[in-house]
Amino acid sequence: MIARVRFRRGRTIQRKAGKNRHVALALGALLIPAALMAYVLGFWRLASDLGVAGEFGITGLFSHWQIWIVMAVLLHVAASVLNRYGRGGGIQVPRVLMLNLFPSRRSDQPETPEEEPKVETR
Repeated sequence: MIARVRFRRGRTIQRKAGKNRHVALALGALLIPAALMAYVLGFWRLASDLGVAGEFGITGLFSHWQIWIVMAVLLHVAASVLNRYGRGGGIQVPRVLMLNLFPSRRSDQPETPEEEPKVETR
């Protein structure tokens, strides 16, 4: 006996930019409180080191205030980028942070400095 199962045709795949903006907005909204908690823990540890606050309750690698502040800044930047993308803007990463993993030039060609574009003025 052969049984045939027929499925309805689903939605077609869309190749357009920005189809997951709602997910980016949700993740950006969740990262903001996480960044705030990391800031609080970092400043609590710093205040504890200065003798202003009570004893810090976390030991090990995460007992350093520098770790918490760096994590907070990274979470804050990630939330900002995701929120900007979710609201319709593009993801803009500074050129310094872009890794050149696949250079366009071959290594046997000598490097020549790129010329600046010439602009005519009248």
